[in-house]
Amino acid sequence: MLDATTIEKELFDRYGPLIADDALRIALGYKTTDAFRQALTRKTVPIPIFTFPNRRGKYALVKDVATWLANQRNSSLDPNHNH
Repeated sequence: MLDATTIEKELFDRYGPLIADDALRIALGYKTTDAFRQALTRKTVPIPIFTFPNRRGKYALVKDVATWLANQRNSSLDPNHNH
Protein backbone atom coordinates (compact mmCIF):
# COMPACT_ATOMS: atom_id res chain seq x y z
CA MET A 1 0.00 0.00 0.00
CA LEU A 2 1.27 3.41 -0.97
CA ASP A 3 1.05 6.03 1.76
CA ALA A 4 -0.44 9.42 0.83
CA THR A 5 2.18 11.07 3.04
CA THR A 6 4.94 10.09 0.62
CA ILE A 7 3.10 11.60 -2.34
CA GLU A 8 2.15 14.65 -0.31
CA LYS A 9 5.78 15.33 0.64
CA GLU A 10 6.92 15.12 -2.98
CA LEU A 11 4.13 17.40 -4.18
CA PHE A 12 4.63 19.81 -1.27
CA ASP A 13 8.37 20.06 -1.98
CA ARG A 14 7.60 20.92 -5.60
CA TYR A 15 4.50 23.14 -5.31
CA GLY A 16 4.03 24.15 -1.68
CA PRO A 17 0.65 23.66 0.04
CA LEU A 18 -1.36 24.48 -3.10
CA ILE A 19 -1.28 23.05 -6.59
CA ALA A 20 -2.89 24.89 -9.48
CA ASP A 21 -3.70 24.98 -13.17
CA ASP A 22 -1.65 22.67 -15.43
CA ALA A 23 0.16 20.97 -12.55
CA LEU A 24 -3.21 20.21 -10.96
CA ARG A 25 -4.68 18.99 -14.25
CA ILE A 26 -1.74 16.67 -14.87
CA ALA A 27 -1.68 15.36 -11.29
CA LEU A 28 -5.36 14.41 -11.60
CA GLY A 29 -4.76 12.67 -14.93
CA TYR A 30 -6.65 14.96 -17.29
CA LYS A 31 -4.94 14.81 -20.68
CA THR A 32 -6.07 18.22 -21.91
CA THR A 33 -7.05 21.57 -20.50
CA ASP A 34 -10.44 21.15 -22.16
CA ALA A 35 -11.03 17.82 -20.41
CA PHE A 36 -10.17 19.41 -17.06
CA ARG A 37 -12.39 22.42 -17.78
CA GLN A 38 -15.26 20.11 -18.71
CA ALA A 39 -14.84 18.12 -15.48
CA LEU A 40 -14.92 21.37 -13.52
CA THR A 41 -18.12 22.42 -15.30
CA ARG A 42 -19.74 19.04 -14.67
CA LYS A 43 -18.48 19.03 -11.07
CA THR A 44 -16.87 15.61 -11.58
CA VAL A 45 -13.37 16.53 -10.38
CA PRO A 46 -12.67 14.02 -7.59
CA ILE A 47 -11.28 16.50 -5.04
CA PRO A 48 -12.31 19.95 -3.77
CA ILE A 49 -11.23 22.69 -6.20
CA PHE A 50 -11.40 26.36 -5.29
CA THR A 51 -10.51 29.84 -6.47
CA PHE A 52 -9.17 32.97 -4.79
CA PRO A 53 -10.69 36.43 -5.22
CA ASN A 54 -8.77 38.56 -7.70
CA ARG A 55 -6.61 35.63 -8.80
CA ARG A 56 -6.79 33.54 -11.92
CA GLY A 57 -6.81 29.78 -11.88
CA LYS A 58 -8.17 26.82 -9.99
CA TYR A 59 -6.48 25.52 -6.86
CA ALA A 60 -6.45 22.42 -4.69
CA LEU A 61 -4.63 21.40 -1.55
CA VAL A 62 -1.63 19.18 -2.18
CA LYS A 63 -2.91 17.02 0.69
CA ASP A 64 -6.19 16.34 -1.16
CA VAL A 65 -4.38 15.46 -4.40
CA ALA A 66 -1.98 13.12 -2.58
CA THR A 67 -4.77 11.35 -0.70
CA TRP A 68 -6.79 10.86 -3.90
CA LEU A 69 -3.76 9.54 -5.83
CA ALA A 70 -2.85 7.08 -3.08
CA ASN A 71 -6.45 5.87 -2.84
CA GLN A 72 -6.64 5.35 -6.61
CA ARG A 73 -3.44 3.35 -6.68
CA ASN A 74 -4.22 1.29 -3.60
CA SER A 75 -7.74 0.45 -4.75
CA SER A 76 -6.34 -0.82 -8.05
CA LEU A 77 -4.20 -3.27 -6.06
CA ASP A 78 -7.19 -4.58 -4.09
CA PRO A 79 -8.08 -8.05 -5.46
CA ASN A 80 -11.76 -7.37 -4.69
CA HIS A 81 -11.73 -4.12 -6.68
CA ASN A 82 -13.70 -4.28 -9.91
CA HIS A 83 -11.85 -2.75 -12.86
